[in-house]
Amino acid sequence: MHIKQIIIQGFKSYKDQTKIEPFSPKHNVIVGRNGSGKSNFFAAIRFVLNDAYTHLGRREERQALLHEGTGSAVMSAFVEIIFDNSDDRFPTGKPELTLRRTIGIKKDEYSLDRKNATKADVMNLLESAGFSRSNPYYIVPQGRVTALTNMKDTERLTLLKEVAGTQVYEARRSESLKIMTETNNKRAKIDELLDFIKERLSELEEEKEELRDYQEKDKERRSLQYTIDHREQTAIQDELDKINEQRQNGVNDTDDQQEQHRQGEVELAEISMEISDLKQQADLLRVEKKQLEMERKEFAKAKAKVELDLKGLTDNQSTVQESTNRQKQELQNVQTSVQQREKELANLVPGFQKAQQEEESIKSELDSAEAQRQRLYAKQGRNSRFKSKRERDDWLRSEVEEGYAQQAKMKAVRMQTMEEIKELQTEISTAEGAIATLREQYENRGSNSETMQEQISTLKAEKEHLEDERKRLWREDAKLDSIVDNAQRELNDAERTLSYKMDNNTARGLAAVRRIKRQHNLDGVYGTLAELLEVSERFSTAVEVTAGNSLFHYVVDNDETATRVLEILQKERAGRVTFMPLNRLKPNIRNVPKANDSIPMIEKIKFDLQYEKAFQQVFGKTIICPDLTVAAGYARSHGVSAITMEGDRSDKKGALSGGYHDPRQSRLDAVRKVTKWRKEYDSHKGQHIEVKRSLDRIDQEITKALGELQKLDQDRQRQANSYAPMRQELQTKVANLQSLQDSLETKKRAQSNIEANTRSITEQASAHEAELSSDFKKALTREEETQLENLSITVQDLRRRYTDLSSTRSELESRKCTIEIELRENLRPYLEQLSSRSQDDASVGGSSATHRETQSSLKRITKSLNSVTSKLQELDTSINDLNTQITSREADHSNILQAQEELAHTLERQQKRMEKNIQKKSLLQKQAAEVNQRIQDLGVLPRDAFQKFERQKSEAIVKRLHKVNEALKKYSHVNKKAFQQYESFTIQRDTLTKRREELDSSQASIEELITVLDQRKDEAIERTFKQVSKEFANVFEKLVPAGRGRLIIQRKIDRNVREDDEEESDSEEDARRESVENYTGVGISVSFNSKHDEQQRIQQLSGGQKSLCALTLIFAIQRCDPAPFYLFDEIDANLDAQYRTAVAAMIQDLSLHSTDGQFICTTFRPEMVLVAQKCYGVKYVGKSSSVVTVDREEAVGFVRDAVDTSGGGGGGGADGGAEAGGGRESMVVVGQ
Repeated sequence: MHIKQIIIQGFKSYKDQTKIEPFSPKHNVIVGRNGSGKSNFFAAIRFVLNDAYTHLGRREERQALLHEGTGSAVMSAFVEIIFDNSDDRFPTGKPELTLRRTIGIKKDEYSLDRKNATKADVMNLLESAGFSRSNPYYIVPQGRVTALTNMKDTERLTLLKEVAGTQVYEARRSESLKIMTETNNKRAKIDELLDFIKERLSELEEEKEELRDYQEKDKERRSLQYTIDHREQTAIQDELDKINEQRQNGVNDTDDQQEQHRQGEVELAEISMEISDLKQQADLLRVEKKQLEMERKEFAKAKAKVELDLKGLTDNQSTVQESTNRQKQELQNVQTSVQQREKELANLVPGFQKAQQEEESIKSELDSAEAQRQRLYAKQGRNSRFKSKRERDDWLRSEVEEGYAQQAKMKAVRMQTMEEIKELQTEISTAEGAIATLREQYENRGSNSETMQEQISTLKAEKEHLEDERKRLWREDAKLDSIVDNAQRELNDAERTLSYKMDNNTARGLAAVRRIKRQHNLDGVYGTLAELLEVSERFSTAVEVTAGNSLFHYVVDNDETATRVLEILQKERAGRVTFMPLNRLKPNIRNVPKANDSIPMIEKIKFDLQYEKAFQQVFGKTIICPDLTVAAGYARSHGVSAITMEGDRSDKKGALSGGYHDPRQSRLDAVRKVTKWRKEYDSHKGQHIEVKRSLDRIDQEITKALGELQKLDQDRQRQANSYAPMRQELQTKVANLQSLQDSLETKKRAQSNIEANTRSITEQASAHEAELSSDFKKALTREEETQLENLSITVQDLRRRYTDLSSTRSELESRKCTIEIELRENLRPYLEQLSSRSQDDASVGGSSATHRETQSSLKRITKSLNSVTSKLQELDTSINDLNTQITSREADHSNILQAQEELAHTLERQQKRMEKNIQKKSLLQKQAAEVNQRIQDLGVLPRDAFQKFERQKSEAIVKRLHKVNEALKKYSHVNKKAFQQYESFTIQRDTLTKRREELDSSQASIEELITVLDQRKDEAIERTFKQVSKEFANVFEKLVPAGRGRLIIQRKIDRNVREDDEEESDSEEDARRESVENYTGVGISVSFNSKHDEQQRIQQLSGGQKSLCALTLIFAIQRCDPAPFYLFDEIDANLDAQYRTAVAAMIQDLSLHSTDGQFICTTFRPEMVLVAQKCYGVKYVGKSSSVVTVDREEAVGFVRDAVDTSGGGGGGGADGGAEAGGGRESMVVVGQ
């Protein structure tokens, strides 16, 4: 077993979690600067192993172990050691054991393998693995070597005793001595008691004779007293039997009358409820009748109005029909004329267009020939104007350029004209589309009106249906309003009645709890016991009497809910309520008797199993019995509360209670009534709210339908008013279209002229260019003259043809314009006027859809009126029937009420008689109890006491009893308990004698045990000294091969005289003769230079030699009592170099050749590092330590640097504050 890994967090200078890499199972070395945290590392291990931190009771002690530095405060720290348990040294059965100790301001906890453990468990586990409390030298902190060096001989002897384990023997010896002292004290007390008992027994021998005479007289007195008391007891019992018989007869009569009275009350309640229901029904029918009468008036008014509207529509429709027929005939004639003119125009237009094209073609040819002829004439005239060709050519060039300029201008004009033509064509196309759309709308205005009228009719029908539904809901609302008001009144009456049956604070508290439950939506507030139970009428009285005020205890789910509600109640001062938290109730469920004459009350109550604890708490200990006698018997025998169905009760202490319970004052009935009316009120209230919501929804739908109707009516009016503007707009658009078409014709003609002019200019320019290339001559050429003649003939012929075509075209155009003007200005406007008038007359005069709608409305209103009238008649009949029933039931109620009053008076008289009998019975029972007590006080009577004075008269018995009492007065000084005391003291004497013998035996055993313990302690000390002395010599020889060392025992005798040879005597027989108590100390004698030179005592050695001797003693102790591992903190600090090397070699040898030889050491010297198997470095940065693994070379270099820096001095210094180094990095290295 060895330490495998260590994890530290928050402990001293280790603020952050430091997880150290696994240790070697052999030799590990840690080195570092002073203040870096290496000693804190050892302190962490000792903290877990409980070596130096056993008692941390004070807050300051725990606070000192927590890291203190900058940043957030450390509230807790832990150190965790992971042991390798492959050898099963820890009896856990696992390959590893994790031991953690956690400390905080208010806690100090251990855990084993992540499970909580006690300090004792940890200590026992460590001892089982070999961590001896008597040998703490497997951990050697700083300063312990120095302490051993400076230790006196007597202190070394004490150390040797600790190693030998004498503390165990001393503890057992002290315990045995304590027991022996206690035994001696007990024996002394027993001796005193025995002396007293012997003296008392001699006195009691004399008192026994007088006691025998007294007992004879006392027997006679008790017999006489028993005879008197027995006769009185018999008389009382006869009187009680008589009262019970009278009561039983009276109870039977009272039971019959009470049952009769109860039935009468039930009958009265049923009749009252029936009368209330009948009155409510009558009220509802009256409300409904009032609503129907209002509807009948409304329907009558609506019917009269619709009949007038229908008559007006019928008369107007006849007039409109005649006008429509005339307009149809005239419209037909105009349509025929339009068709004829349009047909004639269609036939004329092709001829006109053809003539126009031919005219334009001839005109173009004429213009071309005329231009060519003019050019020839111009050329003929120019030749005479110019003197030379150059002059002519200059003029021609100027003309050509001017022609080109004119061509450009004409081209621009032509382009602009073409664009204007395109724009006109676009406008014409747009205008034609708009005209077509307008004409279609205008022509379809009749069908649009019909469609809109149908939509209006549909919406009206829907609105009327919604209005009918609203009227039905109004009636339902009025009916529910009456029902809710009635339920509210009944609920208020029931709550008022219930409040009278409890105190005011409780009533206010219950009302407040219900309100708080609703406001805060508390699901865990269930209700009172009375509200949560159901019980038949037969057992209601028994249940109510048993529960008492617990009926109004409020059941909640837990105490948190109860506390929350109570806080609100106290804050509002809203009354007082007792809560029953189900999580706190722990009912003591008894085994109640189950027989034919006893019924557990809990079985007769129905409730939700969720509330079982509450009902067991109140009713679980009560049974129901047929009569009070049976109830009293079960109450005494089974320790339960027993009650009859009439409410008479007997508890387990024998107390009886009961009497007449008026069923009219039943709190359960009051709770049932409240619950019933609350349910009805909540139910009808919910229905009323739903009806209100439906009415709101219907109102919204009606408002929406009215809005849509108004919108459609406005659309219809707007459409009707828009036909005249539409017609005007249509005429305007047609006129504009005609204007656009005329403009288009003008532009097209202008385009033709421009093209002709362009051609003329182009031909002129071409002719001038051709002339430039010709010779300059004064006259035309023959070809030109011939051409001129031909052109003149052609021009004449073309002009004649053009004149003819122009005449024809003009005639066709005149006819065409005449027809178009007639259509545009006369026929078409008249046709549109006739069509508009026909449709306007139809819409104004009333369409057939309106007429049909009015007729349908009249039928529906008539049907509704007849239905309402019929319902009114049925309601009148029903109301009369209900009034008759109410009168009959009120008469029955009055008769039964009178009989109930008479019966109540009778029951009251009987109740008073029964109360008197009960008082008398109670008095007699009290007297009987006193007599019974007197008989019991007489004690055990003589056998003849029952018959001895049976036949004597009571007067004689009383006289004789007086004489006996007078005779007994002279025995007043007699010890009445002499016999018992004598027997008791005899038993005590025998018991104490036996106990003293046991104590004598126990003392002998304890003395023997003390002797054995002393012997074993001496043997252990001697055995340990020999082992340690032997190992000291061996270890010293290894550390100082040239020297020799030994341990010397110091005794009281010849302390300074005895020779060393005698000290080392191996004679076992001599050692036993000398007691260990004579040992006064243990000295050390060594020689460093020779095995034969005179040895020196430790006081004569140098500091380094003293430290070596101390280490030798530690190694010797460890060899005698090996530990699983060893922790050394700078043990080589005060050694010379040669001795440091020897110590390092020994540790290496122990770690390599021992099965349990793990060493973890800190050092400032290189000798220890050179033999280590693993090295660790400790860094101190930002006031926090951490441990890292380093190689051996780095560790050796650090140690040598530290030695050089300190001038060859050692380490030393505590790490508690870990303050040195500040923000710099300090490092400690551990070597393996």
